[in-house]
Amino acid sequence: MLILTEQELRDHVQLNLEAISIIEEGFVKLSNGDVTMPPIMRVDLHDQNGEVDVKTAYVKGKEMFAIKVSSGFFNNYKLGLPSGNGLMMLISTQTGIPQALLLDNGYLTHIRTAAAGAIAAKYLSRDNIETVGVIGAGDQARYQVHALKLVRNFKNVLVYSRSLDRAAQYAKEMSVELGLEVQAVNNAETVVRQSDVVITTTPANDPVIKADWLYPGLHITAMGSDAEHKQEIEAEVLARADRLVCDTKAQCARLGELHHALASGVLKDDSAVIEIGQLTSQQIIGREDDNQITVCDLTGTGVQDTAIALFAYNQLVNQNKGLKVDNKTFA
Repeated sequence: MLILTEQELRDHVQLNLEAISIIEEGFVKLSNGDVTMPPIMRVDLHDQNGEVDVKTAYVKGKEMFAIKVSSGFFNNYKLGLPSGNGLMMLISTQTGIPQALLLDNGYLTHIRTAAAGAIAAKYLSRDNIETVGVIGAGDQARYQVHALKLVRNFKNVLVYSRSLDRAAQYAKEMSVELGLEVQAVNNAETVVRQSDVVITTTPANDPVIKADWLYPGLHITAMGSDAEHKQEIEAEVLARADRLVCDTKAQCARLGELHHALASGVLKDDSAVIEIGQLTSQQIIGREDDNQITVCDLTGTGVQDTAIALFAYNQLVNQNKGLKVDNKTFA
């Protein structure tokens, strides 16, 4: 077995166009029926404002597949700790024997999630944008904007967080990292009305974005709702979208923003919903004109985890990295 550390993974796997391409290929495989992906298993720790998810997917033809355990403990910022953590295991598709442990502490999840956000914007946002709005000021709020910068040019960023101090810190740090003007604002409505692309990155249980704030040409990527009790955008937002896209309809209907739109009756069914793999495989066109309102509901998929884990494994093996452990015992 090969054990790979977070530092090794950070040194050799970055959020770049290659990583985005790897995740895009994973969505194509999913759309083409080349992926076996079971439902997410989740443990909620409501009294600790935390959760642990188990995600996995087998991609036909691959020598290994990933099982990922990821946690989100959303009070961790009070302790000076990141909210996300976790690890990945790669298992042989021929023998079922574990081949590698990727001790990434959530880093690879950040990469693959941000890559999916970039893919959503690539197919759904207008080509020419100036202002990006971010709701939330945690790790993923940072990764998402860095990923978006790889597929779109923009001049300004607006950020809103329930913690004004965290929003101000985000604005200060991201201004330096991006080389752009990043401004903290004191309400979500300002973010939506003044942005061309809006990214929601919160564990909110009540909608942060209202349908009345929408306008022609807006794109929203909502990636925070990945449990039945979470909701970042009003259900009516999905009904007003000219293009409504999910990473997978089945999963979003159970866990995502789509879940609330269907449960409330705002959407009668998911017949008009597009899966992101249908865009990446060129089966369906994303944005058709600059006036469309587009929404992408991302809940995070096991195929993304297998894709990024295999990519990371191959990168580090080629660099002769990792600790090899002989854990085999045979009679």
